[in-house]
Amino acid sequence: MSLVKLPDTTLGKATWLLSVLVVVIAVVLRYFDDPDPVKYTSMAEDMKTLEENFRQQNKSCFILGASGETGRLLLRELLERNIFSKVTLIGRRQLTFEDKAYENLVQEVVDFEKLDDYAAAFQGHDVGYCCLGTTRAKAGADGFVRVDHDYVLKSAELAKSGGCTQFHLESSRGADKNSNFLYLKVKGQVEADIEALGFDRYAIYRPGVLLVDRQESRPSEWLARKFFGALSTVCTTSMSIPLPVLTKAMVSNTLLQPEQKTEILENKAIASLGMSAGK
Repeated sequence: MSLVKLPDTTLGKATWLLSVLVVVIAVVLRYFDDPDPVKYTSMAEDMKTLEENFRQQNKSCFILGASGETGRLLLRELLERNIFSKVTLIGRRQLTFEDKAYENLVQEVVDFEKLDDYAAAFQGHDVGYCCLGTTRAKAGADGFVRVDHDYVLKSAELAKSGGCTQFHLESSRGADKNSNFLYLKVKGQVEADIEALGFDRYAIYRPGVLLVDRQESRPSEWLARKFFGALSTVCTTSMSIPLPVLTKAMVSNTLLQPEQKTEILENKAIASLGMSAGK
């Protein structure tokens, strides 16, 4: 079969139209964007001091979902910044790492269907990070609710009972327990249910589209990442964020002292904090 080569003029027009479309959408999105955050703009110069002060407190943490994209990168960020004396991974299987930086990790393998039998795995941690989640396409509607709500909430309950005082939850932009969309409704419901547990510190992160090349790539996600990646070169919006920026923000926010016990970081606040930490 012979290939049809489009004239250069046709390709040029298509490229021009795409560029115009991205710019127009960028302008429109500014009207729907998150408010500009001002909370973290002067934090960068204090980060090393904050890290050192936190490190001297000899705290421990656990990560749920360390096998996923966010959890894996969060783990790397925590180890590089070395702010915890002990890092524990809690998951359904043992993970293997070749780098020596991972040799002191503690791993607890649990059955999420019988978490009460593994309460000991959640004891003795100061800080918990939850990046656990699946998709409706992968697990079905019931499976999605079971993982993203039931597993997450039960883990938070056990962590609270085990002495954990600070809990960080990766959620999603638009999370709302009253939403008509299952994904957003479940995310919003688990946010609220964990808040009711009464952690001393509870941080909710609501990122937009995560700009990362997933190992399990889905066509719709690939297309969304490419589109928002192009859009991000034109303007910063509340619709997308590079994954490393999210994980930097989660670690940096651990070191801060917010005014309220519960805080919700929307996409732009996450970006501001994460990029400040990376300077």
